[in-house]
Amino acid sequence: MLADPQSAAEVACGSSGAAEGLAPGKGYVDVSTVDGATSKLIGERITSTGASFLEAPVSGSKKPAEDGLLIFLTAGDESLYKRVAPLLDVMGKSRFYLGDVGNGAAMKLVVNMVMGRWHKIIRYLVHFKFEQNLWMLSLNVLVPLVKYCSMMVSFSEGLLLSEKVGLDPNTLVEVISQGAISAPMFSLKGPSMVKAAYPPAFPLKHQQKDLRLALALAESVSQSIPTVAAANELYKAAKSLGLSDHDFSAVIEALKAKVQSQSSQ
Repeated sequence: MLADPQSAAEVACGSSGAAEGLAPGKGYVDVSTVDGATSKLIGERITSTGASFLEAPVSGSKKPAEDGLLIFLTAGDESLYKRVAPLLDVMGKSRFYLGDVGNGAAMKLVVNMVMGRWHKIIRYLVHFKFEQNLWMLSLNVLVPLVKYCSMMVSFSEGLLLSEKVGLDPNTLVEVISQGAISAPMFSLKGPSMVKAAYPPAFPLKHQQKDLRLALALAESVSQSIPTVAAANELYKAAKSLGLSDHDFSAVIEALKAKVQSQSSQ
């Protein structure tokens, strides 16, 4: 795996790159995390030699790699995918074939976007200034918010972005449900969200109320929690759309409305 698009392109396409030694019948599998444009550039150079190309970025870090539990997000030459599948199965616990070159890169970036938002939320929780007798109250209010509210917003963003770039949102649900930030919420709520169905398990209006209380708690100890504040604004917007009594996962509709409003400007 290589650290960035520039390195991946140089190793594959540079003056002494891998493409110089490729020919028909050979294949090149790139497991680096790069943007779709770079992956397509590499793919074009590789296939110009007559060789086959497969992008295969992974979801998972050092420990999953050591344990053979990576998730491969592949796209490109399907015959090469089938040829290397036994090797991928040694290194990973699952693999997805996503079609054209660029789709694997896009899926990896969407997954990492959701994961990055999750880690950011956790950092704000860890640095929260618990004072006086607020320790247990803080845990009782903020931990559920981290799990079920702010995370739902980033998950919603991931679903919408995956669909916008031509990926199957249901596949994103499956990938995330198997990865480092897997949670029952994803597999439980994801399929219904893709169908725009929100049968209430926990009403959105109650989730927004909890957000409001958490923000007041944070303010009482002069602690900024901007990700929760941003989530609260989206839940308020969802309430204004008449979704108060729907499940809290209906917050995705507020995101849809925001995207549509921005695109029409």
